[in-house]
Amino acid sequence: MKKHCGQAISWEMNGGVIELALRREPLNEIGSLTLDELEQFIEELEAATSQASALIIHSALPGGFCAGADLLELYERGRQLARDDRVAGVRQFLERIHRVLNIIDASPLTTMAAVHGVCFGGGFELALACDIIIADKMARFCFPELRLGLIPGFGGIPRLKRDVGNAAVRDLLLTGRSFNVQKAQAIGLVSQVVSEGEALRVARATAAQIAKFDRHTSIIAKQFIKPIPYNELRREIEIFCSLFARPEVEGALRKFVESTDRQPYLP
Repeated sequence: MKKHCGQAISWEMNGGVIELALRREPLNEIGSLTLDELEQFIEELEAATSQASALIIHSALPGGFCAGADLLELYERGRQLARDDRVAGVRQFLERIHRVLNIIDASPLTTMAAVHGVCFGGGFELALACDIIIADKMARFCFPELRLGLIPGFGGIPRLKRDVGNAAVRDLLLTGRSFNVQKAQAIGLVSQVVSEGEALRVARATAAQIAKFDRHTSIIAKQFIKPIPYNELRREIEIFCSLFARPEVEGALRKFVESTDRQPYLP
């Protein structure tokens, strides 16, 4: 795998560990640019799995891991189209991002999200595709989508249901409130809590430990303990698209993009 530095993400492999850095200002919002580069990364990832044992996803920005989907792009592109065309465009985007996250989810590599600061919406869903979440003490997790009249659309609900209890899923989804890292660890979402700024270092140390194990056994173990909820993931896309077609969603998106709050994604 060659070192690559794009406008939204970069990646490289060192010592059998692939590192993917999110680097799109202001806070790694996931839009068409990021998705294009993620698709390029996935093609290289699948070709490089025989040479690696682990994948670490982290943010190169100080503000946090990822604030979620690029809602400004979603609104601007959508208002230029008729309703049916808007929904068709959203469906295509969701199918593409689902393919990316499904490949990360099912990768034979041991995958880790090294999280700091904001980990909301689509960023939270990216972290949930990983096997292990390592978070620093300032990290916060949230699904704020209900404030827009939507549900998470990148696969977050089925993956969260797979990993933690339904009571915690309902709390995150229906209240829109954020969980601090202590709460996230208590419900089994986060595997390690580390000092501020230490998540990537600890993820690298964990990757070095993982590399000591037999790869074939690690792959078999992961397949056994981490089923991919494909049917629920497809159902999530259908529900999201049906909600996105409602005029209330357009109004909520307009309110979001017109907000003068510097961080309107915060609950």
